[in-house]
Amino acid sequence: MDVIKIVTDVVMKFAAAIPNLVGAIVVAILGFIIAKIVGKSITAVLAKVGVDKLGDKLNETDIFSSTNLQLKPSKIFGTIVYVILLLVFMMMATDILQMETVSNMVADIINYIPNLISALILLVLGILLADFIKGVVQTACDSLGIPSGKIIATFIFYLVFLTMTISALSQAKIDTSLITSNMTVILGGVVGAFALGYGFAARDTMANFLASFYSKKKIQIGDVIALDNVKGEVVDIDGSSLTLDTGNSTVIIPLNKLTTEKVEIFK
Repeated sequence: MDVIKIVTDVVMKFAAAIPNLVGAIVVAILGFIIAKIVGKSITAVLAKVGVDKLGDKLNETDIFSSTNLQLKPSKIFGTIVYVILLLVFMMMATDILQMETVSNMVADIINYIPNLISALILLVLGILLADFIKGVVQTACDSLGIPSGKIIATFIFYLVFLTMTISALSQAKIDTSLITSNMTVILGGVVGAFALGYGFAARDTMANFLASFYSKKKIQIGDVIALDNVKGEVVDIDGSSLTLDTGNSTVIIPLNKLTTEKVEIFK
């Protein structure tokens, strides 16, 4: 009799749970279908309004240009919406099954998603900002004749990118105190080493660059000067040298000679 009672109790409990199980399955299936339709619809709408142009800009940055990864914001946002809706319906299904622990876990994941989205947006903005600053720095270096402008601009790009990445991780509620402290030491060493190495490597070029500013108003094309035991007419001046026509030959003299040698200008 005890065995019959146990079996009867199990059957009764299973029978009582069938409506909830069926309801949870129906909700899960509907949730999957609705999430799929809404996700694809959002992807299509965003693609039509030109959101993927932002992805093209990201794909051109140093971070992604060297990889085969091609970002499509429309697909990314569509996938995010799909996952959010799927999680919502999963939470509804677990509520029907009275699985409180699983339901709370899914709810925590849903509550975390806004932080993750804001962190991703901050990271994207950081990449675009770093790339914009890189372009400005490189253009400025090229226009001013500063040597190794691309190296300087790339260094600035990764400096800004790392800073924004740490901010994005903080926005995602990830403890970045250890990363920040170590990054400060590493960046300090890298900046110091870069400045020292670049200073030694480009000291002559920088001397020419500075001399061009000091001497632009003193020496003009067409002047006849004597410099470094060479006399001739100035036929060209660029960011690093001046060219003298001696009549018999053409002599190129580094601009830093203007600050270290005696210059005689003939009227």
